[in-house]
Amino acid sequence: MTKLKIKTGDTVKVIAGDHKGSQGTVTKVFIAKNKAIVEGVNMVKKHTKPSAQSPQGGIVEKEASIQISNLSLLTSKGEETRVGFRIENGKKVRFSKKSNEVI
Repeated sequence: MTKLKIKTGDTVKVIAGDHKGSQGTVTKVFIAKNKAIVEGVNMVKKHTKPSAQSPQGGIVEKEASIQISNLSLLTSKGEETRVGFRIENGKKVRFSKKSNEVI
């Protein structure tokens, strides 16, 4: 399995696809599928039957996953950057390749 450079809680920007340009925070990452769910991006409508949890049923909007290759990490200053790994003080850390600061 490959090491993913985007983690839960990161602020990302969509760089390709229908939702190009939108931003949000990563809520969940699926490592095996190389996909992530970004808050408020890639909303889909799902038809649900009435059940005990939702007695009314109907159409529910929820977030669908996006390929991680279509996401770019945003730094604290709000600029897009690529992510690299390096060893500092015996620990592996992520760093921004644009500003060379630890994420």
